[in-house]
Amino acid sequence: MSTIAILGTLDTKGAEHGFVAEEIRAKGHQTLIIDVGTIGEPGIKPDITRAEVAKAAGMEIEKLVAKRDRGEAVATMAKGAAVVVSALAAEGKINGIISLGGGGGTAIGTAAMRSLKIGFPKIMVSTLASGNTSAYLGVKDIVMFPSIVDIAGLNRISRPLLARAAGAICGMVEAREPAVSDKPVIVASQFGNTTACVDRARGILEEAGFEVVVFAAVGTGGRTMESLIESGMVAGVLDITTTEWADELVGGVLNAGPTRLEAAARRGVPAIISTGCLDMVNFGPPDTVPAKFQGRRFYQHNPQVTLMRTTPEENSELGRILAEKINLSTGPVTVLLPLRGGSVISAPDGPFHWPEADQALYESLQKNLRKDIRVIELDCAINDRPFAEACARELLSLLPKQRGK
Repeated sequence: MSTIAILGTLDTKGAEHGFVAEEIRAKGHQTLIIDVGTIGEPGIKPDITRAEVAKAAGMEIEKLVAKRDRGEAVATMAKGAAVVVSALAAEGKINGIISLGGGGGTAIGTAAMRSLKIGFPKIMVSTLASGNTSAYLGVKDIVMFPSIVDIAGLNRISRPLLARAAGAICGMVEAREPAVSDKPVIVASQFGNTTACVDRARGILEEAGFEVVVFAAVGTGGRTMESLIESGMVAGVLDITTTEWADELVGGVLNAGPTRLEAAARRGVPAIISTGCLDMVNFGPPDTVPAKFQGRRFYQHNPQVTLMRTTPEENSELGRILAEKINLSTGPVTVLLPLRGGSVISAPDGPFHWPEADQALYESLQKNLRKDIRVIELDCAINDRPFAEACARELLSLLPKQRGK
């Protein structure tokens, strides 16, 4: 029998959490209720008290309550909840988790969920389950379930919604996990504008006996890929699409943070690095593009995505940044440069074709790169078959002791 944790601020109420617990038990699962509230008395009896959660964060609940500082209370209970929940999961005492909350409850619930491994069932029923939820999700597979109404009692809207949320977490717990491949893992970065390249390279690597896991270079994808590399699960890296650095530098919406490209370098994981889609910065619809970029070269990728071409000056700085990150490498690494364009739209005859901008990128990168790092220049565009094949073959050459079977 599986046990599902129900985490929430049970302050003076708890009817919603109690209802979810009943629904879960009716489906044959046990529950473990965790109270992370700091106001009033809990409306239902928890299995793990708020005092225990606060203690896990190094704080006495009485002192925390006496401060009457909501911000500190949320931060403390979030810290404690992460400690408590990760310990329960590690000991096999819970098989899934669901939490209900508004702003504070969502911050605490998702902090606890981010402490759990990818694949562990997690659902956050939240008033904030819309718009940009990246701060709550991090790089974890948290399912954000819109509460529609506030978490403030049971009514004709909340009852069926919470019943379905309870059913969803039960279904996730009951789902049979497929067998996991024992092939060594290679991670790859991809954008729509580099898909053809990655698809061809992936086929070669899979034929060689590797499992290739592809990440969309949309900010969260890059951060997740870096996290997986840091975990030690990755044998090689095919980082074709480093576009997230263009957004990080210029101010686009798909940046992956200042540590992008560091994980493989610091862990010594064999890597292929290229300059895919560094010709573009990503924004939303046209009216979301900052006014300071008026007059720049744009391309409407779709109604929701506006691309802006990077300039020679920006590309020169991007080359310096990439070199700085690649220079951290403690393992084998090769840089491959597609001299005829780093995306579909910057290839010859494409709307972003700008050889001078590409040249600024390549010259800066090579000027600042460690002299012992191999650079391969190919007179083709990034999605041309020879480039994809060169990336795959070069990565295989860096993995002589890790070849797939």
